[in-house]
Amino acid sequence: MKRFKPVDLHCARTRSLKRRKSLVARDKLGSVCRSPLLLKDFVQSLPDILAARDFKDIVQSLSAARKNNKVILWGIGAHVIKVGLSLILIDLMDRGFVTALALNGAGVIHDVEMAMLGQTSEDVASELDSGDFGMAEEPAIFINAAVSRGVASGKGLGESVGEALLDSGFPYIQESLLAAATARGIPVTVHVAIGTDIIHMHPSCSGSDHGEASHRDFRLLTGIVGHLEGGAYLNIGSAVVLPEVFLKAVNLARNLGHTVNHFTTVTLDFLRHYRPLTNVASRPVARGGKGFVLTGHHEIMIPLLAAALKEGGPDGT
Repeated sequence: MKRFKPVDLHCARTRSLKRRKSLVARDKLGSVCRSPLLLKDFVQSLPDILAARDFKDIVQSLSAARKNNKVILWGIGAHVIKVGLSLILIDLMDRGFVTALALNGAGVIHDVEMAMLGQTSEDVASELDSGDFGMAEEPAIFINAAVSRGVASGKGLGESVGEALLDSGFPYIQESLLAAATARGIPVTVHVAIGTDIIHMHPSCSGSDHGEASHRDFRLLTGIVGHLEGGAYLNIGSAVVLPEVFLKAVNLARNLGHTVNHFTTVTLDFLRHYRPLTNVASRPVARGGKGFVLTGHHEIMIPLLAAALKEGGPDGT
């Protein structure tokens, strides 16, 4: 016995297209760029739809934050440095788009190696079998010594390594984010998880010094986040550590009486991860700010964003 029958489409209810709400209209479509091409024109030519609309909104939000002297805090994972974006971020410092930087521990290592030797990022697979992975002496000795000296004089991890880099005489110091920020008076906080970074395997490492220095930086970061109202936080390439640290900094800043409600957050990575989506783009801005999520390769998206900020903001700069 057949229990089911095909439905009769003649009984389906229809309506006019004119009465239906549509999400895409022709005034939101992309336009053709004309040659010669200016990047501002390219940004304006993007469709006013989905990620393209978000990209334009991000450019406008960051440009407005800079124009109004609000905090623009960049949290960056080590991969951002590994793919060659330091000089672009240093240029953004000089243009007023970076108020402060937050790094994870690996970011410091890659930054120091680039300044020291002009190269970084070892072949983990080829070194792991022999136990030689991460055992390069020079960067470990330099960073661990800088942290211990800094802790003894009351400094955090970012300031300790930044000042040591400025005093180092390394041949490629002009490519160092920490050195550039320190020289410009831009605070850098570094947030480590003990055991995650190769320098923690070395005899020169003091766990107590790294913990103390990183905790000082957490307190400094919270002080920066306390002034984030009207500004922006960008989480670029950190899937776990920086999103978790940022969420706690937002909570602690509010706990201490700071108004941190209306600000912009951006998370940008080549994959979408739970913590950046939740702890950066969602929970912190639930009171009235706005969170954006962009997905793409850092080595393409960050230069594009930087160029758009330089040329595509509301004031044309």
